[in-house]
Amino acid sequence: MIRVTVFADSEIYRGIHLTGHAGDAGCPLDGQELVCAAVSALTLNMANSVEHFTDDRFEAEEDETAGDFRFRFTSEVSEESKLLMNSLVFGLMNIADAYGEPYINIQIEEV
Repeated sequence: MIRVTVFADSEIYRGIHLTGHAGDAGCPLDGQELVCAAVSALTLNMANSVEHFTDDRFEAEEDETAGDFRFRFTSEVSEESKLLMNSLVFGLMNIADAYGEPYINIQIEEV
C-alpha cells in the first residue's frame, strides 16, 4: 500500500511524504502498477514544477527502491506552489476514491 501523509497548516499544504508501493501485501493485484505509476507521475510532476516554475525553496528526498518520497517547503509558499500542491492532493484523493485500500491511504497531518 502507498501511504501518503500530507502536511498542512490551517491554510496551505506545506509538504508530503509517500512511502510504499501499491499491493505491497505480497500478492499481485490488478491495477497496482497503474496506481503506482499515477501516484509517481503526479508527485514528481509537482516537485519538478515547483522547481521549474517558482522560486520557492524546498527539500526533497527520494528512495526509489523503498518507494519513499519526502517533499517540504523551506520558505514561504507562493501562490503558484499552493496551486501545484492543491492539484497534487486533489489528484491523489481521486486515485484513493477510485482504488482505495489496499492500494493507497491518505492522511492529512497538521503542522
